[in-house]
Amino acid sequence: MPRTDVTQMSFAKLYPLLINKAVKKGRTREEVDQVTTWLTGYSAEDIAHLEQSDTSYGDFFRNAPAMNPNRTLITGKVCGIQVEAIEDPLMREIRYLDKLVDELAKGKPMAQILRA
Repeated sequence: MPRTDVTQMSFAKLYPLLINKAVKKGRTREEVDQVTTWLTGYSAEDIAHLEQSDTSYGDFFRNAPAMNPNRTLITGKVCGIQVEAIEDPLMREIRYLDKLVDELAKGKPMAQILRA
């Protein structure tokens, strides 16, 4: 069975998985939206609208209004891979969001997560 390319998958299908991961660890949807907003420049309203659309996960990142220049400060491993070492720029952006949600789920303070 061929592996599905995450960039082709629906944002509406994947984003709730990020939210669930954080909520299971005592964080909130609002906090997931906050880190997503910080990373991409979308507003919480934009994100809610995109969850009701057929936007692909790849297009969510490709069309982001303002990727945060401080995202390059996000380091560490996601799924055993150093995020800063990912060569594919789109996949690196996707993994940055995964890493931010991981940090939320691990209980890091928001100021630390947002590299403030």
